[in-house]
Amino acid sequence: MLMAVLFAAVGGHGCSKSPAQPEPVAAAPVYDSGTPGVTLPTVVQEVKPQYTAEAIANRIQGAVLLSAVVMRDGTVGEVNVIRSLDTTYGLDASAVFAAKQWRFNPGMKDGVPVAVRVTIEMTFTLR
Repeated sequence: MLMAVLFAAVGGHGCSKSPAQPEPVAAAPVYDSGTPGVTLPTVVQEVKPQYTAEAIANRIQGAVLLSAVVMRDGTVGEVNVIRSLDTTYGLDASAVFAAKQWRFNPGMKDGVPVAVRVTIEMTFTLR
């Protein structure tokens, strides 16, 4: 799936003091993992999610499944929860926070870095 956003410039008419409007700019496309010709990003730095005291006290264990966009510079942009573990004790939020700190070698298309949507699973296990 390709996503693109276009911003339209609105020109002022008859007003000599109106500032120049910027040209329309297209956002970089975000490719889904598995798109033909696009390589997957590879993890360079992984940050583990932190257990909250409330989740430990309530013995919450399991996995949060996330959808994340790895940007062209290897940072993580938008992150969404696909499968929730816990919205009450903060584990979903902890997983999102950790994922945003990950760093990647970006995905590539035709030798150029591109933004790629990947799935990340964060597991919470009590010992």
